Parts: sequence; structure tokens; C-alpha cells
Amino acid sequence: MNLIAIKSIYVAEMARAMRTVAQSIVSPVLSTSLYFVVFGSAIGSRISQVGGIEYGSFIVPGLIMLMLLTQSVSNASFGIFFPRFTGSIYEILSAPITPLEIVIGYVGAAASKSIILGLIVLATASLFVPFSIAHPLMMILFLVLTALTFSLLGFIIGIWADGFEKLQLVPLLIITPLTFLGGTFYSIDMLPPVWQTVTLFNPVVYLVSGFRWSFYGVGDVSIWVSLGMIVLFMVISLVIVQAIFRSGYRLKP
Repeated sequence: MNLIAIKSIYVAEMARAMRTVAQSIVSPVLSTSLYFVVFGSAIGSRISQVGGIEYGSFIVPGLIMLMLLTQSVSNASFGIFFPRFTGSIYEILSAPITPLEIVIGYVGAAASKSIILGLIVLATASLFVPFSIAHPLMMILFLVLTALTFSLLGFIIGIWADGFEKLQLVPLLIITPLTFLGGTFYSIDMLPPVWQTVTLFNPVVYLVSGFRWSFYGVGDVSIWVSLGMIVLFMVISLVIVQAIFRSGYRLKP
């Protein structure tokens, strides 16, 4: 494996994030902090507890997951789209580097940025509401797996998109709505039975539920089902990425 090539792509992507700190780090943290103020304080004063957990504490895992999903997709999609846009992707494809090494470099950098943001938001949340982490190792596992999986999804979107406007299409119209409807701000047990069944078709429910379980030991679905779903999403994404490189879809003229 060409570790030098992987390191070069990884370092270049991480350096780009450091050059745009306000956009890459400060903006997501501030926007997530506003959620804590609005939902944790304003709505939390009207909803005392959900499942025996203070409402402000209850929404912490969901808000971190909301930020993690959107930022993973955005970071990875722009990371691979920009060299396609400038034409420098052909230099990478002609270099002695395999598709796997390219994916590791770009996806690894995007996932790293998202994980760092997740940890910063987690630290910021402690300034607003009290919370505990019952299963820290499982929390880290979900954090890493989710960041990697949705960075892979962002990588796919970055190859599929043929313009900057399409980079925001999936995060804005699909990822964010699914996250809001996936139990970020409520437990699906609060819904009528029919809507509980409908909500279970939302894949984000399993991610939010599993991540919340790692904090408080409670979730809307089994922790093993949640873990199995995130692994399934990752496998599907890897298969699609492999098919893209095998066919050269939008990578070769």
C-alpha cells in the first residue's frame, strides 16, 4: 500500500480545512449551539423529561448525529468534487496509486474532520446541559463508523455531482430532513403506532437510537440492530464506490 500517497491526500485535505476554519469548524459548532439554546432551553422548559432523561440532555446525541451526518457528506463530497472541477483528478488517477488508496485518503480526511467536530460539539454541549456517557467505547465506535459511512456517501455524491449546487442537494433535501424525522428531538415512542412503524423505515432512526444508547443506555431500537444497520450502510457504500472506479463513472473522459 502506498502510504506516502495516502498521507499526501490526507494532509492536503486536512490543510484545506485549517485554511477555512470559520466555515469548516466554527460555523457548524455555532449552529449546533443555537439548537441547544432554542430546543434545550425554550422547548426543554415545556418538556421536562423524555424516557426519564432531561430533555436538554436527551437531544445531545441527536444534535451531534445531525452535525456528523451533514458535515461528513459535505466534507467528502467537496473534497473529491474540487479536483474533478479543476481537472487535477486526472493527475491523481494517472499516479501510481490504487482506487482504495484514493478513497482512504479522501474519506479518511473527511471522517477525521467530522469526528473532530463531533468531539468539539460534545464538549460545547457540556456548557449548556448536563449529560453522561454510559458506554464511551460504543459511543466512539458509533462516532467513527457513522463518520466513515457518510463520508463514503459524500464521496459518491461528489463524483455524481456535475455542479456545486448538486453538492448541497442531498444534504439539504434528504439527509437533514431524515435526521429531523429520525428521533433527533423526540423518541419515536411518543408517536402514534402507525407513525412509529413508518418511522422505522427511516435509516437515520437506527443511527440516532444507537448513538443515544451509548450515552444513556436507552434507545428506540436494539443497539445490535443499530450497529448492524450502520455496518450495512457502509458495505453498500463501499460496493457503490468499487463500481464507480471499476466503470470509471465521471472519473474518466
